[in-house]
Amino acid sequence: MSVKTVAPPAGAAPIKRSRRRLSLPVVLLIVAGGLALVSLVRLISGADDLTSIGQVSGALELAIPIGLAGLGGLWAERAGVVNIGLEGMMVLGTWFGAWAGYQWGPWTGVLLGIAGGAVGGLLHAVITVTFGVNHIVSGVAINILAVGVTRYLSNFTFDQAPGGSSKQSPRIDSIQDITVPGLSDWMADLQAEHWFLISDLAGVVGGLTTHLSLLTVVALLLVPGTWWVLWRTAFGLRLRSCGENPMAAESLGVNVYKYKYIAVTVSGALAGLAGAFLAIVATGIYQEGQTGGRGYIGLAAMIFGNWMPGGMALGAGLFGFTDSLKLRGGAENVHAMLLLLAILLVLLVAWQLYKKKYVAAAVSAVISAGLFVWYVSVNEVPSQFVDAAPYLTTLLVLALSAQRLRMPKADGLPYRKGQGK
Repeated sequence: MSVKTVAPPAGAAPIKRSRRRLSLPVVLLIVAGGLALVSLVRLISGADDLTSIGQVSGALELAIPIGLAGLGGLWAERAGVVNIGLEGMMVLGTWFGAWAGYQWGPWTGVLLGIAGGAVGGLLHAVITVTFGVNHIVSGVAINILAVGVTRYLSNFTFDQAPGGSSKQSPRIDSIQDITVPGLSDWMADLQAEHWFLISDLAGVVGGLTTHLSLLTVVALLLVPGTWWVLWRTAFGLRLRSCGENPMAAESLGVNVYKYKYIAVTVSGALAGLAGAFLAIVATGIYQEGQTGGRGYIGLAAMIFGNWMPGGMALGAGLFGFTDSLKLRGGAENVHAMLLLLAILLVLLVAWQLYKKKYVAAAVSAVISAGLFVWYVSVNEVPSQFVDAAPYLTTLLVLALSAQRLRMPKADGLPYRKGQGK
């Protein structure tokens, strides 16, 4: 049976067609193409550590706190609440996770870290949902409050503990890690051959199967878990309706306040888990200021991912990979990334010419030429640029992805119960 397409009546507004979502095979093809491009850059530049097992493992460890914070932001904003306070909730997670972790074990620390972040999320929900305070003001206040509270608590807890001080906790026992026997060694051998694409793929697989913390596995499973809860359950549909049109949701019997409270509390709990991961797994110790703005970068990853779990995970992986470059052969790896950026901009120029965006193509071509000249004329980049690379990547990615973003319609808008009646 054929289906006819009916044209809109004369004089009617044209029907807006939604953008097609990328299917899984297309996404996998894009990822494979990106990996092939990185492999080509590795061969040209000689930066063999660019996709090594250690590099991938380090990038994953750095990406997890960012991804968990971004996942927390996604829960809150899908319910219509902007959560700038993720950074402060991460701070609470690091402190409570370390405080409980060094006394009663790492898993207890994880639970207390989650609870600490959840308390911060609940406070944000009370301020914004119940009292209607501006979401940005509340988030900034929580960030400031969390730093002050943890600094005060450290003075009479960690400062009195053996091996601790007013700015750091005693050492925390590590969480058990897992390694896939046989596969890990095989991937290491393949990666050491430095073959095109095969060695890079082996480095990625090896990084995901060698000394992987159990908490890392839990964090990775939370990404598809969030997608399933929010997009495949009635609970998730009601929660997302609160972020799209809360008045319509209320008219259908949805308790908007309840769902906003749940979403923002879960958001804080995920940020607290990110902080606990940072203190217990990534460093094994609490240090004042160790979050380093990762809550904000998590928000950037969420925006890059267009408020979707999969895209957010890709953004967190990108920021984690960029951040890890400075830890392993930093100057050499970042120098190779100049070539990668130049090639990506050449591809962008071709796409912009295809779309007949000639001015944007000209700007991209000039920047690409400048990067090629910079790459050829120097053997390594200044250390200051290496340190700034993760933050420059954040700005660049957000600038390039800003045109395709679609946030929840009621995100950040004030809502009072019964206002739609």
